[in-house]
Amino acid sequence: MAKVHPNMVPAPGAVDRTPCAPASSTEGPTTLTVWRKSLLFDCKGFTVFNTKGNLAYRVDSYASESGDEVVLMDAAGRPAFTVRRKRFSLQGEQWLVFSGEETRRPVYTVKRSGCGKTLAHVTACAGAVAGPSYDVEGSYARRSCVVYDGERRAVAEITPKEVVGTDVFRLVVQPGVGVSLAMAVVVALEQIFARPSLLRSWSTVD
Repeated sequence: MAKVHPNMVPAPGAVDRTPCAPASSTEGPTTLTVWRKSLLFDCKGFTVFNTKGNLAYRVDSYASESGDEVVLMDAAGRPAFTVRRKRFSLQGEQWLVFSGEETRRPVYTVKRSGCGKTLAHVTACAGAVAGPSYDVEGSYARRSCVVYDGERRAVAEITPKEVVGTDVFRLVVQPGVGVSLAMAVVVALEQIFARPSLLRSWSTVD
């Protein structure tokens, strides 16, 4: 099997200090390798590496936790986004995305779609910093998804990693889109579509 986690110490510049900010449009795409595994004992989660093999993000959810709220952390362990399930929604399954650990004012919602090939709608919340909305199309189960902006431009893509199966995949984010936000959307897609979810206990009752 291919080596998945070459370097465990974050390199200088590997930490996204402004998770809501888009990447510079003068740079090329950002490619991450996402491993559906926590490096902590008795935890479920994600471990994410950049193209140099340095740790970029991680999600650690203890087995005893319901998974209805998870925190995406940067390479230094600082919260980038918190992803929380919206309970009692009359508009289908929704997950709220909060900046950092602040859980009063969401900045985005990720809503499951029942319309054709669209998996989910990612919508900026009223009152938050103005931001574009996105549609996610494809199949998360196959790790084959494309994120489109309002002008139908592909701004991020989830693709399978050769040989190693669906537990390891790539996330490619185009310039002009926040890399941390794209990773938070991946966490929400895991919660909504993975069966069983890596992070969520399906015994949870609303």
